[in-house]
Amino acid sequence: METNEASVVKDNKIKKLILGLILDGIGMMTFSVPLLAEPLDVIWAPIAAFIMSRMYKGRVGRVAAILTFVEEILPVTDLIPSFTITWIYTYYFQKEKS
Repeated sequence: METNEASVVKDNKIKKLILGLILDGIGMMTFSVPLLAEPLDVIWAPIAAFIMSRMYKGRVGRVAAILTFVEEILPVTDLIPSFTITWIYTYYFQKEKS
């Protein structure tokens, strides 16, 4: 079994994707509860922002946390998968650090 740095990064990458999909699902579920959607969003928005800032460090984490908070607190935007979008940005679009 390989225990080099590349396999650790790959494992972390997959774990973040799975966790992000679960957290996006939780955020979308609040939208499906009639009459409670907006009060649940008021509770979920800061929690989601905090989790986002812990999952992704640095500027990406700070910006993603702010965007996640805004996305969760605004009505009807719960369908935007902010954790998954951040994961895609982080692992496929962010410039490699030299």
